[in-house]
Amino acid sequence: MPRFGTTMMVITGLAPDLDYASYFGGAGAFMRFHRTLLHSLTGSAVMACAVASAFCVLDRRMPPKRQQVKTVAPLAFSAAFAVCAIGAAGHMLLDVASGVGVQLLWPFQAHWSGWNLITDLDVWTLLLLIVGLLLPLLFTLVNEEVGERKKGPGGSRAAIVTLVLLAAYFGARANLHSRAIDLILSREYHGRIALSAAAFPESSAPFSWRGIAETDNTMEEVDVPLGPGDQFDADRSVTLFKPEDSPALAAGEKSEASQRFLLYAKVPFARVQPLEAGYRVEVRDLRFADDDELANVFVRVDFNSSMRITHQRFYFASSPND
Repeated sequence: MPRFGTTMMVITGLAPDLDYASYFGGAGAFMRFHRTLLHSLTGSAVMACAVASAFCVLDRRMPPKRQQVKTVAPLAFSAAFAVCAIGAAGHMLLDVASGVGVQLLWPFQAHWSGWNLITDLDVWTLLLLIVGLLLPLLFTLVNEEVGERKKGPGGSRAAIVTLVLLAAYFGARANLHSRAIDLILSREYHGRIALSAAAFPESSAPFSWRGIAETDNTMEEVDVPLGPGDQFDADRSVTLFKPEDSPALAAGEKSEASQRFLLYAKVPFARVQPLEAGYRVEVRDLRFADDDELANVFVRVDFNSSMRITHQRFYFASSPND
């Protein structure tokens, strides 16, 4: 690692989440900037260049002490940028694995990439990283016990072990996700055949998944347990009936706000509500449970009796009337 290497990697590994500040600008700003600006390839490259440049300037203004000159090389921009790029890439990789995903090609293409393997705060990923931090201490104690001298960087073996464990964990999650999809598609729901399926993880329980089955006229929400001895009961699904085709539904889905939202939503579900002098169309994303507040956004479009839009806006599910 070059000088300031750990600091640069931590900064670029955390900086992309600065776009969460858009939450305080309302649901519309959150939809526009959340996991776009600093989570895209372009934004991450600019951020890595900025952080690398800043630390190169800092290195020149704060040269290492004389006793460190032989062991610490001057900070080159290429080395600094490589470290910053690794930090940003690690952050994006974890976010791509989450159910929310990122817009990697923003601002050139509004496409969300995500694998639905973990949640934003995955307890087991966090535990594996904590184990990785504690492993060097364990290796040191073992070496002292057997009388071996320390050879090479103390954390290199711990880093390798941690990366292997993380790769195995994500592979296991991918296998569980595939099993959940197959299980959902293999059953009928109150006599209805599943045409498509989606599965979303629960953070605290790796063998528990939220399943969504789409039939001809319904969306079925069902718990999908995959642990040893667990039984999947399709008859316990919660049924949501799709709205009938109507001019209000068609107009609502074609509105500008709805088109933006449909790029974000993985399991869109619309509701049409008659008003005193028109209609209201709301489109939600069923991948989020009702108690999932932060990224759970929906769009609301109101029409008058002439089918002209009088209101279109994004809302957080936790505060639908703000």
